[in-house]
Amino acid sequence: MAEVPRKGDQAFRTIGELADELGIPQHILRYWETRFPQLRPLQRAGNRRYYRPADVALAHRIHRLLNEDGYTVKGVQQLLANGKGMAEAAAAPTSAGQSSDFPADALRALRKRLRDALDQG
Repeated sequence: MAEVPRKGDQAFRTIGELADELGIPQHILRYWETRFPQLRPLQRAGNRRYYRPADVALAHRIHRLLNEDGYTVKGVQQLLANGKGMAEAAAAPTSAGQSSDFPADALRALRKRLRDALDQG
C-alpha cells in the first residue's frame, strides 16, 4: 500500500489524523476536550473536528504529560490553568520543594513493579 504523505506542521488535522499521530483512540481526544477547556478544535458541518496547529501542539503536550511524565488529569488541568509550559512544569517546585503532582519517576517505578508482579503471578 502506498504511504500517505504527512501533512505540514501548519495544516489542520482531523480527529482521526491527530489520534493516529498520537497513537490513541479518537474517544480519548473527545474526552480531553471535556476535561481541558483549552483544547477547542474548530467544528464544522456535521460536528467534524479540525485541530489547528496550536490544538495539535496542546494535544501533544497533554499526551506527554499524562502518558510519559506520569501526571494525572487533575495535575495537567492545574498546569494548564496556571499557564505553565512543560519545561516549567517539570522544574516548578511547590513551597515544600516537591513537584505539584506525583513524581513521574516514582510512577514509572511503581508501574514497573506492578508489571513485574503481574508477569510473575
